[in-house]
Amino acid sequence: MSLEKPLLSARQIVQMNVGFLGLQFSFGLQQSNMSPIYAYLGAEEAALPLLYLAGPVTGLLVQPIIGAMSDRTLSRYGRRTPYFLIGAILCSLSLFAMPYSAALWMAASLLWILDAANNITMEPYRAYVSDRLREEQHAQGFLTQSAFTGLAQTLSYLAPSILVWFGMNRDALDANGIPVITRLAFVIGAVLSLVTILYSITRVRELPLTERQIAEIRAQTPGVAATLKEIWDAIVEMPQAMRQLALMKFFQWYGMVCYWQYIVHAIARSLFQTSDTGSAGFREAVLVNGQAGGFYNFIACVAAFAMVPFTRRLGAKPVHAVCLALGGLGMLAIPSVGDRWWLFLPMIGVGLAWGSIMGNPYVMLARSIPPQRTGVYMGIFNMMIVIPMLIQSATLPLFYKGLLGGDPRQVVMLGGALLICAALATLWVKVPAHAPELAAARP
Repeated sequence: MSLEKPLLSARQIVQMNVGFLGLQFSFGLQQSNMSPIYAYLGAEEAALPLLYLAGPVTGLLVQPIIGAMSDRTLSRYGRRTPYFLIGAILCSLSLFAMPYSAALWMAASLLWILDAANNITMEPYRAYVSDRLREEQHAQGFLTQSAFTGLAQTLSYLAPSILVWFGMNRDALDANGIPVITRLAFVIGAVLSLVTILYSITRVRELPLTERQIAEIRAQTPGVAATLKEIWDAIVEMPQAMRQLALMKFFQWYGMVCYWQYIVHAIARSLFQTSDTGSAGFREAVLVNGQAGGFYNFIACVAAFAMVPFTRRLGAKPVHAVCLALGGLGMLAIPSVGDRWWLFLPMIGVGLAWGSIMGNPYVMLARSIPPQRTGVYMGIFNMMIVIPMLIQSATLPLFYKGLLGGDPRQVVMLGGALLICAALATLWVKVPAHAPELAAARP
């Protein structure tokens, strides 16, 4: 199958991944702004994991189903493209509405819709890159996605600060208590989400299916029950390397969610000595987090391109393990930083980890799964992201006040320790030299 695919130029690989700019701008807005938005609307710190349940639950339900459906889809626009468009439209509408939330329940409900929309787009997009590229270009393709993730999240984290630098008032609030600069950042994200996806799918279209592929899809049993059975069969027949990746992903994503949920509150305490979400110090902590987050995402963007030759030469496994370890050390150091400018130093490690997280695991996965099941396995792989998130949401509130003393800085340090555990788990994975032959999967 890979022999039938044309080699793409570096420019084409960039063009096909531009859609990730809008998609990840949306994720960046969530990571940097949802905890503050919830705080502005009256949420307590201990409740944050429960309010973040939208992402893992929708990912668990939506991504494997959409991945399996996209494997089976026959349309004039291709297998994956219809899902890109539906997801991008829903995402844009949700982003536009989010900063107008008048109550906590409204923001939480919109987050459910937004995450469902992002998940509709995400795994078909991953599968599209695997479909379109030859095996020897997978590292370049997925790490280019990672680079766009870093760039998009750099811009999304910095968007409120950029608006302040252009002269807007940091303390200007809408009637619901949410800053005006936050609202405008979400409006920008709504536009980017749709425009960048449209650019990618028109510049580098999906490959037309061969007659054999069309016949295989038509021979499959249609319907929801058949789709669910396909997901179950794929789980049962999951390749060994993919099973081994699950442990690494558990530590990795539990740790990252700890960081995203509590980093603003941790910075507010360590730099501005406040836990009052209505104070000017807390709003300044939000901006500092945006600047530091923009920096680590810029590092991720640059590092993703820089990793390509190392991943090709050394393999994705050792590169990913080193990056995770550096990210863990960076998180462990953050709570001890008392100066906003020194905060950028540990963010280098966080950026290297994030740049690797969004690329190298998918390079390892692409070498481990049969090509005709790419969509469903990409969806199942995302279950290994959302299940740790669900576990984190269910368990962290149980020991936040007791074991961690109700201190968000301790949560960030827990995230760092878990990234180091993920680095060790990565070394255990046995990645095959090549993806399994087509005959290795169930017809």
